[in-house]
Amino acid sequence: MKWRSLSESGAYSDMRPLREIFAERKEAIAKYVPQDVQAVHIRAVAELKAMGLATRSLKVGDKSPSFELPDHNGKLVSSSNLLSAGRLVLMFIRGRWCPFCVAQMEAMNFIAPEIAAAKALLVAVSPQTEKQAFFMRDQHKLTFPILVDAQNQIARRFGLVYHVSEEQQGLYRSTFVNLPHVNGDPSWELPIPAIFILDRDGTILFASTDEDYTNRPEPLEILSTLERLQR
Repeated sequence: MKWRSLSESGAYSDMRPLREIFAERKEAIAKYVPQDVQAVHIRAVAELKAMGLATRSLKVGDKSPSFELPDHNGKLVSSSNLLSAGRLVLMFIRGRWCPFCVAQMEAMNFIAPEIAAAKALLVAVSPQTEKQAFFMRDQHKLTFPILVDAQNQIARRFGLVYHVSEEQQGLYRSTFVNLPHVNGDPSWELPIPAIFILDRDGTILFASTDEDYTNRPEPLEILSTLERLQR
């Protein structure tokens, strides 16, 4: 799926799988980012995997917690209202500062009409402030809402939240990723990336979680799951 930012291309035309585009980005990181910096991020992911965070998150068959969160415009959005309209594709992301999140959001935006045709809604959730969520949606021409999960309250109930290590905090600060400012929260906590498909009663029908922020499910996998559920 196409993920390159609209500012780079102006339109979606690259139909490669998202994993291939991610591999291209990883190659660029390996080439241009200093080895010691790469090593910090690799250690951080390894530590999260050792904690088994993804294995402890909500799974298929679990009931999703209900929620009411403001969107990018400050409008309150409830899970009950969303689910009254159909199944829900709930995407947890880190924020607009994360290039892999941006890639995924743009790719999912590309198939948003097909998701709607499969009688489902697409919603993103992140801990970033309302202003950051608005900027992200506006900059990348997203057609679905971004909900503001202050202090990761909902992500925590899904079992997705972790504390950014001191070592990684230092790197983020050096690259102007000021999470306390971006999230309006001094905790330095983030969700691991995740996508859930919820049935209208809140039952989780599909779950994809990964401690490695450079791994995300293919948009077409989400779409094919929705289409299969319709049969």
